[in-house]
Amino acid sequence: MTVSQAGTGLPEIDLSDIDLSDVAFWERPMTERESAFAVLRAQPHPIRFPEPEISFAPAGPGYYALVRHADIIEASRNPEVFCSGRSSTSIHDLPVEFNEYFGSMINMDDPRHARLRRIVSRAFTPKMIKQFEDDVQSEATRIVDDLIAEGPGCDFVTEVAAKLPLKIICDMMGIPEEHYQTVFEASNVILSGGDPEFIDDVSRAAELLLGAGQRLQDLVVSLADAGGDNLITSLTSANIDGEKLTMQELGSFFILLVVAGNETTRNAISHGLHLFTENPDQRALLAEDFDGRIAGAVEEIVRLASPVAWMRRTVTRDHEMNGTLYREGDKVLLYYWAANRDEAVFTDPHRFDILRTEGPHVGFGGPGPHFCLGAHLARREITVMFRELFTRLPQIRSAGEPDRLRSSFINGIKHLACEF
Repeated sequence: MTVSQAGTGLPEIDLSDIDLSDVAFWERPMTERESAFAVLRAQPHPIRFPEPEISFAPAGPGYYALVRHADIIEASRNPEVFCSGRSSTSIHDLPVEFNEYFGSMINMDDPRHARLRRIVSRAFTPKMIKQFEDDVQSEATRIVDDLIAEGPGCDFVTEVAAKLPLKIICDMMGIPEEHYQTVFEASNVILSGGDPEFIDDVSRAAELLLGAGQRLQDLVVSLADAGGDNLITSLTSANIDGEKLTMQELGSFFILLVVAGNETTRNAISHGLHLFTENPDQRALLAEDFDGRIAGAVEEIVRLASPVAWMRRTVTRDHEMNGTLYREGDKVLLYYWAANRDEAVFTDPHRFDILRTEGPHVGFGGPGPHFCLGAHLARREITVMFRELFTRLPQIRSAGEPDRLRSSFINGIKHLACEF
């Protein structure tokens, strides 16, 4: 089955040509992927895809791809049925040793999830949040200072988009500057999706992933022992009704925060520059009233970027949703990227429109207990970075197509040439 793409500029794709489990699908041009998800949204029921063997996990029973906005909203609001406690950042059920590093709150259900989120939230005091916001402004200013001094172009990802969230998350955690590169490189490996730039030998994927997790956990243990006025110390000492984080919980949460807080905001900023370059009318609209329109622009960037493309859930009991019966144990993937392009919610969904009022988008996850803990900080970083860039370097633009990460999980940009 094909869906007419007349007037959209997208190529026509047949359902038989779509396999979300095939690495080759994620190497196809972005317009083909957009067209493929439009075909999937048009189906009467979610499609079930195979779950092939990978180097460190056997083949599994397959998964349903939820691609409609309504389905993702409903599943997100029903965590008792669509649970997160079984490897929600992996399609496969991973070996137990992965849990030591990647068994964070994003892979938990209540009451354990609520307990951990309560402890973590207690560490985000008003004083600490205010300090984060001040740091974002000073770091964005320094980044643009360096750009102006070095000009007239650069790799926007490594020299701009990656630097701001990396610096902020490391400062929050009390990570000294000499460890920034460790955090950056480990984050790239963990969220690489097997991209050969970061995983050069697929047969060693498990070894490389676990090694990256070990390096970050070793770092957090050393920071916890060192003390200081930072988030790690706050988390280590946080005590609610006699409960404290275990060292493993602290380590896995640290990995979640440095990886998610670094990689996803980096990609949103990178996508943002390219979107504004490709849509000069929207850049002109923003320039007319930056303060009045930047909030909408940030939401539209996150909607179209959808840096985290999906999350997995597992069905805990037989359940019917929108005419489909899901069985206990079924895996479902919530494709936020596809939901954010749902024609039933967003008019002309592939168009970048900073004045758009439809929504809400699910770029920070769906409603419910797993909505992004760092959404406020991410919005702040994107806002401040573009204010600095567009005020002080009004001619900055991307030069050429992005070098995209080959991943189904992260809608990432590895490199993006820019000029100014």
